[in-house]
Amino acid sequence: MKIAVIGKGGREQALVETLAASPCKPQIFSFPGSDAICETATRIAAADFDGLMQWMVDNQVDLCVAGEESYLVKGEGLANRCAAVGIPCWGPPKESAQLEASKEFAKNFLLRHGIPTGGAAAVARYDEAIAAIGGKYPTVLKFDGLAAGKGVAVCPDAASAEEFLREVFIEKRFGEGRLLVEEFLTGPEISIFGAICDDKYLILCPARDYKRLMDGDEGPNTGGMGAVASRQLASPELLQTIEETIVAPTVRGLQADGLPYRGFLYFGLMLTPDGPKVIEYNCRFGDPECEAVMPLLRGDLASFCLAGARGEFAPELISFDNGWSVCCILASAGYPASSHSGDVITGLDACNARVFHCGTKKTSAGWVTNGGRVLAIVAQGETLEKARETAHAEAAKVDFDGSQRRSDIAYRNM
Repeated sequence: MKIAVIGKGGREQALVETLAASPCKPQIFSFPGSDAICETATRIAAADFDGLMQWMVDNQVDLCVAGEESYLVKGEGLANRCAAVGIPCWGPPKESAQLEASKEFAKNFLLRHGIPTGGAAAVARYDEAIAAIGGKYPTVLKFDGLAAGKGVAVCPDAASAEEFLREVFIEKRFGEGRLLVEEFLTGPEISIFGAICDDKYLILCPARDYKRLMDGDEGPNTGGMGAVASRQLASPELLQTIEETIVAPTVRGLQADGLPYRGFLYFGLMLTPDGPKVIEYNCRFGDPECEAVMPLLRGDLASFCLAGARGEFAPELISFDNGWSVCCILASAGYPASSHSGDVITGLDACNARVFHCGTKKTSAGWVTNGGRVLAIVAQGETLEKARETAHAEAAKVDFDGSQRRSDIAYRNM
């Protein structure tokens, strides 16, 4: 089996390594890939999206796995183009991927199908946003399009809201787009992952990520500073409620709206006093949750994804260890406002944990930083205590100039 994994970060490295470990022993290829990913996978020799498609056809790829969300909505859409040339794709077509690409589309979908979520108003201008907020704080502001996990601001007061609105409507930090002014929900968050195959689904191992930069959930929003994953993270009763009120209605809604779906679907949930509510959908695996979840997966992920992409639901092919997994992210200086590249990374040889490279490059001087989030240090254990102690201890061995790391991952909100 030949599998092409699309993306270049720590999430894609976790997918690549898990797919490569499948009993069916697939050949793994990657685009655009990274130096770390290409220690396991073969880099696809293509300069652009068109070249990627031609390479997959010429090399008779059996399965394309979408890791990075942008390719799902780029141009005609990755899954759409794969379908046109007869390559099964584990990832939804462009029209269905609007669940992630457009916050407004997702909110309308949720409301239309009666799926629990916060109230919201869509606006197109700065003044409309101020009017929609109506002086009620805290408030949540969400840029409508893709923003690499940085297009959401939880604003406790008018000053923070006005600063984010300037970034969206005046500085155009995320490009052109509308904005959602959304109800502020309270409660712990949880990430639920579904593997969707048409009208069937499998709920995978739940996780919890940490979006704020600093300890205590302080500082700016990021793409994620760490995660904890375990089947024990949610009680059977809670998972049943989530399935009955959110996951199953979502799958039914996709079918009712004529939105085909084969791939991972991420449900970002808030466990409010009124029950679980959807904060957002992602049409791929979460990051950094993927780096925490994949080490717990057992079975044949490659065959599972190939079957699903062909419309054959085969949940018996995979399962999850009952232990715990903790992921600590090391970010570069200036992140998330900016990133720093070229800083030499030390301590990797002494690290006795799984290491996924989110933004690095291999040079004659060794591994150096090459992005905002640099490394994911991941450890497992039979207990939460063991997993988090090991993850933090091993992460502390790795360093580079300006390194930023939270010390409360898997301690806070547990």
